[in-house]
Amino acid sequence: MKKRYLLIIILILCVIAILSSFDKKTAFFQNEDKKNINVTIKNSDTKEETKLDLEEYIIGVVAGEMPASFHEEALKAQAIAARSYALYKINTTSQSYDLVNDITNQVYITKEEMLEKWQENYDYYYEKIKIAVLETKDLVMEYDGQIISAYYFAMSNGSTEDVSLVFGENREYLTSVDSQWDKNVKNFEVTTEINKEEFCNKLAIDCTSITISDINRSNTGRINNITINNKTFSGTNFRNILGLRSTDFDIEITDKIFITTRGYGHGVGMSQYGANEMAKNGYTYKEILNHYYQNVDIVELNV
Repeated sequence: MKKRYLLIIILILCVIAILSSFDKKTAFFQNEDKKNINVTIKNSDTKEETKLDLEEYIIGVVAGEMPASFHEEALKAQAIAARSYALYKINTTSQSYDLVNDITNQVYITKEEMLEKWQENYDYYYEKIKIAVLETKDLVMEYDGQIISAYYFAMSNGSTEDVSLVFGENREYLTSVDSQWDKNVKNFEVTTEINKEEFCNKLAIDCTSITISDINRSNTGRINNITINNKTFSGTNFRNILGLRSTDFDIEITDKIFITTRGYGHGVGMSQYGANEMAKNGYTYKEILNHYYQNVDIVELNV
């Protein structure tokens, strides 16, 4: 009888051990799956498509999009914004690739390009960015349970812009917010000199006489529309044609054209220089992101 009970106990323990081992293996593979999110990027020059681990890709984006000298909290905010944007594109793409490696989506650079960019500072800057990415691993921003299209840009004119005025989209988390920190940044205001012939040729206008008849600005001071020689341009189109730093600008016409801009970039979402100034003033990456993206939740990827 005792031998029978002992045999039953041994059998029960064996079953428990097998089940326990199965659970551990299942959990292991679930964790491994979570680590293996891939992104396919298209090289805009070679047209080659490359599949990368998501976190490796984010390191390359942070390196390409934000100065490595920036504060760690700003780099962390950039990592989460880049990861959110990437996942948004992965979830919505209809192409064979998810993102392009240039400003069409977000800039991604390889280790070789980082080495060329940073040279003797490569090891230090790479490790700094890698730590910022790994310490925010799997973190993304969601709005109403959906990963957001996390636009960002270099430097504001003192405020960010509503996405509807720049990209014609309706996103409640991308409305204008104050960003006065940017005004402390070097090259906040820049004056560009253009000769009249180049100015007129690019705008396809008559150069006999240049007349600005109407300028319409948004509440943030950026130009929505400008009319020159009875030809109307959107602020964004005018900026792109002339290669200006921003759509907040003034024009002075003498024997040449002088255009003074404030800020740098399209103005929607997170200001990178603003984020860095916030970080230097003691704000955390979560506080930075919650300032620039309204009513979002910073959550861990559920995959």
